[in-house]
Amino acid sequence: MPTLNGPRLDPLNGASPRNLVILLHGYGADGDDLIGLANYWQRDFPHTVFVAPHAPEPCELSPFGRQWFSLEKYDPDLHRRDPKAAATAFEQMIDGAKTASLAIDQFLGAEMARLSFSFKDVAFVGFSQGTMLSLYTGLREAEAPAGILGYSGALIGAERLATEIRCRPPVCLVHGENDEMVPFASLAHAASALKAADIPTVTHARPGLGHGIDEKGLEIGREFLKSIFI
Repeated sequence: MPTLNGPRLDPLNGASPRNLVILLHGYGADGDDLIGLANYWQRDFPHTVFVAPHAPEPCELSPFGRQWFSLEKYDPDLHRRDPKAAATAFEQMIDGAKTASLAIDQFLGAEMARLSFSFKDVAFVGFSQGTMLSLYTGLREAEAPAGILGYSGALIGAERLATEIRCRPPVCLVHGENDEMVPFASLAHAASALKAADIPTVTHARPGLGHGIDEKGLEIGREFLKSIFI
């Protein structure tokens, strides 16, 4: 199993750490891409450690990026036109998510041991493919993490969620209505399955936003993290 590594941001002004946020980047990016979120939030969370591991595989479509698992057969144009095809595609990603989740858990376990933290001190934050992994991993931990915040992503394994989940942390999902990569309909699909499994879930649609995170989305994320950490 590959050992993950990536950039980190320690507590502001040397404050003692109380919480850990693991930031999982999207397909074709790396940890350096998402650690920037920590710069936006750090002043509100001076006792929080932010870590952004690089995905274990080189990206098949971006020579300088990384991937958590292959999306070679993923067709965003088709899935935007046909939500049912998108839901089927997300179910077919289950094996890749399972493998990547093992590496994430190994990385997270080492961080938690180093900081003497338990899962209640940890939040997952993901973007796109990183949101898929945050949901897949975070809902299958032995104990509930503090929460899961996902941007522009989707739920993998919705059909088997009720039988596989081991915990029910609060979830906050934010998605652009004009997302050209992960269909906006994925937000409702994820929310329906999560709520059916009694997972406390809030969703935020961002009008006019494509596949990205806007200022309002950052504010939503900050308030969610405050609600679970402060």
